[in-house]
Amino acid sequence: MAANSLAYEVITDKILEKLEQGVIPWRQPWSTEMPKNVVSKKAYRGINVFLLGSMGYANPYWLTFRQAKQLGGHIRRGEKSTPVIFWKVYEKDTGEVAEDGESIVKRMPVLRYYSVFNVQQCEGIPEDKIPALENARDFQPIEEAEKTVQGMPNPPKIEHREARAFYRPSVDTVNMPQTEAFTGDEEYYSTLFHELTHSTGHQSRLGRLDTDNLAPFGSKDYSQEELVAEMGAAFLCGHCGIVDRILDNSASYIAGWLGRLRSDEKLIVIAGAQAQKAADFILNQGGRDHD
Repeated sequence: MAANSLAYEVITDKILEKLEQGVIPWRQPWSTEMPKNVVSKKAYRGINVFLLGSMGYANPYWLTFRQAKQLGGHIRRGEKSTPVIFWKVYEKDTGEVAEDGESIVKRMPVLRYYSVFNVQQCEGIPEDKIPALENARDFQPIEEAEKTVQGMPNPPKIEHREARAFYRPSVDTVNMPQTEAFTGDEEYYSTLFHELTHSTGHQSRLGRLDTDNLAPFGSKDYSQEELVAEMGAAFLCGHCGIVDRILDNSASYIAGWLGRLRSDEKLIVIAGAQAQKAADFILNQGGRDHD
């Protein structure tokens, strides 16, 4: 299916129609799990949820150096550990005796920590020793979408290291959550197309992005770039025949950024033109990149 202005126009009209009707709140199309110990399967609690979650690994399972060895693997050379904090209660006999004759013991909580590593920092652990994601689903590649991804000229590197989706222009890398974490195959490709559209802003492609002075979050330029990325993703999904599955979510995401820009829906026309160039570039029909 050849990409052309008419096809992009049809999708833009559909998005505008959704915006006029009012759209459902935007949702994140992938799920994340609480960090857990790979051996006990128990979830970490308290501040440890934030400590481990902030490290950005796509896999929620963690283990100690000794546990990695017990499972038949080892920590990769150069990997750094993350502290897990816990309270250890020590008891001290005060030497005093209560009315019932029992010794009075003073309990003293002391903050302690031990070091853990994410399973993605390990090597040699058999796959059957690492639990599958709780909400994992089988990922079925969509042929036309795969052809689009594989056919992009001068593509950025695509990784699946962290449980979030982003394009990092400083190293020209796209990160995606693991495929099985997404609620559907179409949602995976829609998210990937969003980040690939951002990447077309790189100076080695369409040059929309000033990598030395990236627009701050929430600014007009940042918001407009988000519109470009989501419009580009919608155009690419249309090219691959999966736009109907993601349109509500895309329209809601776009509505959120338009809200930051005082609901100026004319910006869709501006963003749409840049998104068209980005989609054409990815489809090897002429174009350039951003985050």
